[in-house]
Amino acid sequence: MFSLGVISVMLALLSGLGQSVFWWGVLWGYVLMYLISLVLWYSSVGLAGCWGNFMIVDNFSFSLMSLTILVSGLSMLASVRDVWKMENKTIEFVFSVLILTVILVYCFSVSSLLNFYIMFEFSLIPILLIILGWGYQPERLQAGKYMLLYTVSASLPLLILISMVLVSGGSVFWGWKFLSSEWGWLMTICASLAFLVKLPIYGFHLWLPKAHVEAPVAGSMILAGILLKLGGYGLVRVFYTLSLFSSLTVSGIFCLGLGGGIVASMVCFAQNDVKALVAYSSVGHMSLVLGGIYSNTEWGWLGCLLMMVAHGLCSSGMFFLASETYKFYSTRSLYLVKGGLVLIPGVALCWFLVCAINMAAPPSLNLWGELMLGISVLSYSTVFALLTGIMTFLSGLYSWYLYSVTQHGQCPLWVRGVVVMEEYTLYLISFLLVFLLGVAGLVMMSLL
Repeated sequence: MFSLGVISVMLALLSGLGQSVFWWGVLWGYVLMYLISLVLWYSSVGLAGCWGNFMIVDNFSFSLMSLTILVSGLSMLASVRDVWKMENKTIEFVFSVLILTVILVYCFSVSSLLNFYIMFEFSLIPILLIILGWGYQPERLQAGKYMLLYTVSASLPLLILISMVLVSGGSVFWGWKFLSSEWGWLMTICASLAFLVKLPIYGFHLWLPKAHVEAPVAGSMILAGILLKLGGYGLVRVFYTLSLFSSLTVSGIFCLGLGGGIVASMVCFAQNDVKALVAYSSVGHMSLVLGGIYSNTEWGWLGCLLMMVAHGLCSSGMFFLASETYKFYSTRSLYLVKGGLVLIPGVALCWFLVCAINMAAPPSLNLWGELMLGISVLSYSTVFALLTGIMTFLSGLYSWYLYSVTQHGQCPLWVRGVVVMEEYTLYLISFLLVFLLGVAGLVMMSLL
């Protein structure tokens, strides 16, 4: 946090040297912070002892903090042509992304439940500014309203629960135990509702496709890669420390999550927008994360962490490719985006790699995450074996469907004579995402 503060001050000074120096100075700052986070992560430095009760940082937090810094830097790199070259409010965009990064890093490391709630809600403001300020369509205002109404309304029961903990126990730190056997089911619902909307699961997801469709490429990458992970992180922290496990309530949420994941995977085939399809695929993947958390097993929580990191990288890559495809075809409709193998073979290769990783092809990190989550769900109850198998099959099917529809067929007439766009950022970002997922998968294979 101190390093992020120092870098933000330095960037404020760099802003007076010109937009070019400021933009690339921020990117190199993200690179530096990502390397520092990796060193701290693998050296197992316990910052909780240094900061007392202010911060709790473990491997779970470090992994999501590293993911936050990486995806934020990649989102800025993906916005080079949209923001920096077009001079589209560059300074404001950089500070919005930087403030959002600081908020999320603090949110993944704070020890107080009240402070976590404040940062959890405060993260909506920068992402709303990014959607409204740099969105493509006039409907972005409606999408922002949906996102605010869903997330804020669902988080009010959590605020009431935090107030009850504060009044009864005098402390709102993670380590404080609070459980009432009589009202445990109600507290389970209150504590989980805000995170289920943020995860999200089917039924609480309507804000997500709208926000993704209207958001710029940086907003979509941060929203799918980082903000959706707040739901899983909050469920792990709250339910582990407060012990709000009511068997009947948990089973009901379990069935809702896995059943909704199947429905969301089937809805993917009815979408005609590339971004909407990728958004609904996120709902299906996060349903498995919910199953791993509620299984209350070590493998379930480790698989939850692997799936969140893998999905954060893979989904952000898919949204980036969807944005680049839109710039070339001037549409995201699956009925019109055809012939990518002939027109833009480099982009088609990136689509193939990302779609293969999205369907958990070995040795990607998605494979190990889905295996661990599947085993944890089966250890909870064998009744969910069929649901998990159907969801995994549909995940591979809609990933194959997305690639085959967009890359095969006859290309539209209006793009046949278009000069191929600059692809240096495309290749760089796609290579980074695929390389990180592949290397992480190989590491997991060697550890297991």
